[in-house]
Amino acid sequence: MDRLELFPLTTRTQKDFLTIAGHDLPLLAEEYGTPLYLYDRATMDHAAAGYKSALASHYPAPASVTYAGKAFLNLAVAQWTQFHNLFVDCTGEGEIAIAMAGGVPREHILVHGVNKSRADLKSALQNAGTIVVDNLTELKTLVSDSLLSVMLKQDSALQKIQLWLRLLPGVAVETHHAHTQTGQHDSKFGMTPAEILEAAAFCKSYNLPLSGIHFHQGSNFRDASPLQAAIELGLDIARDIDFDGGWHFSPGGGWGVAYHEDELPQPDINEYVRMIAEHVIHGCQTRDLALPHLHLEPGRSLVARAGVAVYRVGAIKRRGDKVWLLTDGGMTDNPRHAMYGAKYSCLPVSGVSREGREKVSIAGPYCESGDVVIEDLLMPNIEEGELIAIPASGAYHLSMSSNYNGSRKPAVLWLEDGQAKIIVRRETIDDLLKRDLGIF
Repeated sequence: MDRLELFPLTTRTQKDFLTIAGHDLPLLAEEYGTPLYLYDRATMDHAAAGYKSALASHYPAPASVTYAGKAFLNLAVAQWTQFHNLFVDCTGEGEIAIAMAGGVPREHILVHGVNKSRADLKSALQNAGTIVVDNLTELKTLVSDSLLSVMLKQDSALQKIQLWLRLLPGVAVETHHAHTQTGQHDSKFGMTPAEILEAAAFCKSYNLPLSGIHFHQGSNFRDASPLQAAIELGLDIARDIDFDGGWHFSPGGGWGVAYHEDELPQPDINEYVRMIAEHVIHGCQTRDLALPHLHLEPGRSLVARAGVAVYRVGAIKRRGDKVWLLTDGGMTDNPRHAMYGAKYSCLPVSGVSREGREKVSIAGPYCESGDVVIEDLLMPNIEEGELIAIPASGAYHLSMSSNYNGSRKPAVLWLEDGQAKIIVRRETIDDLLKRDLGIF
């Protein structure tokens, strides 16, 4: 069945119900409740190993892989990144704090952000190894009196931090929605080539530790060819800046995964890495540039397939040709369909082999017409009370979740052979009330 190829690598059917890493999904749902998120470590390990192996095969200079904290970050995931010696991309002081608590060393924390606050920058200077500078205002803030003092004290933080400049390449990759594109001319991210050169001159005048160029063109793309022009532009700028000694180059990331059977097969990690490596190598040779330390940011392709959301169906409504399966999860734990029309697939947790008989739409319990996760998907006849499983739920679900309608965020389990560990406990009503202060 094609849909099984969307699920984690350890997914099996046993007695016609789904298992992941040897764990029966009906039993997990009974013990831990629903909505429930499951993460399969073996699938995450496989993706990380695939990137590292491809880099070792295709790129002869130092290279690193960066995990996107914005995809999903907590203490357990931060700890996992260090099993694979990954960098962790953090946006702001909150994600920096999570990475630190999870044992990510300073040199592996890389800080992004399009409008970093002074608090973000201070945390980055104190705790990170790399700051990707998004704009000239940010550079000027960095050299203000209060932040410059942070850089200069305690073992000379200047020797511990690197600055990269974020380039706006003016070329976007093809994604399914404009909200997942970041490299086009009118994007809010990064600096134009002229601004990059101005920023580089500013760094030189203040003797700031400028050492790299970064760009990002979009998220969840499958055709890497638009990266070629951006790589050429980035290398032109690196030549103009004339980095002293070793330098760093990050052509972003955001490689895609299959969310729906129409998108199979899964995008090829090796081919993606090969294309980037060959263009960087050739581009450096033609410009007489030393090969940089190459950084890839695979984004969701490290974690999306590892995650599965398990919901329980409540009411079922038939409105002419429209069939609604109403579940206990929805836009508060997965806002991607509501935000930009993301397309998902689904399987029943039990009775997996049943044939699809009707098209259904799957929606949550919240008071929004946009609280929809899946539209018009062929499914077997589902009964009230059944469990369903939605694959490719590991990225940009829980990290963008909310407490809309007073909903509580779901529990998250980390699955390995023989082990199921709670890595995020289910929120309670007490958790909601702890944040609030009355006026009387």
